[in-house]
Amino acid sequence: MPLYVYSITEKDHPLHLDGLSGVGTEPSPLRTVAAGALCAVVSDITEEIRPKRRDLTAHQEVQDRLMADGVILPLQFGYIAGDDAAVRQALEVNAENYLGALKRLEGCAEYHVRASQADEAPLLRQILQDVPEAGDLNDRIRGGDPDPSLPPALGEIVAREVAVRQETLAAGLTETLARFSREYLTHPPSGTDFLNLSLLVPEEHKEDLQTAEANLAREIGGDIDLRFSGPLPPYSFVQ
Repeated sequence: MPLYVYSITEKDHPLHLDGLSGVGTEPSPLRTVAAGALCAVVSDITEEIRPKRRDLTAHQEVQDRLMADGVILPLQFGYIAGDDAAVRQALEVNAENYLGALKRLEGCAEYHVRASQADEAPLLRQILQDVPEAGDLNDRIRGGDPDPSLPPALGEIVAREVAVRQETLAAGLTETLARFSREYLTHPPSGTDFLNLSLLVPEEHKEDLQTAEANLAREIGGDIDLRFSGPLPPYSFVQ
């Protein structure tokens, strides 16, 4: 029977799973498949598992419960194995890598940092003030110059300056926050974000990170929307 696989842990993990529901319309009980020093937390499934709110929530609740009691290798939503034998074989074949990853992640949680421009007006005003060419073009447009090439030219300069300034700010934020992490990863930003950062933070640096977050938010001001989330299972750092 196919299995939904939630997470990999060491065999001596407490595995307090009572009261949790698995994925699926009629969830099967959570159980484990063990091999050597490792075990996988799984549940039987009889249907295709889609990323519905109910199942995403169930998946995350399992990770949160396991993470509260010890280090885990959380699998991304939707990982399916053919049967117990397939899971057991994967644990045996990859035992060295899994045990190494568990040791590397021990005592850590993942934090996400995202940043976007909450208010573009101050930035645009600063660009017009700092870049003479942009200021001149803006003055000509506002003065009624009918040249159709002026707005695209100004837009190109402004877009370039915005990108450069946001990249510089993202690099500065990353440098400041990475000091509190054991590892960090930068991801391609999406939507209006210009920073998408994952930090692997040891428990002893959690309060330092939170203090740095508050200080940065105060220094940056309301023009930048700086968003932190965590502690989270270390999805980004499972290799």
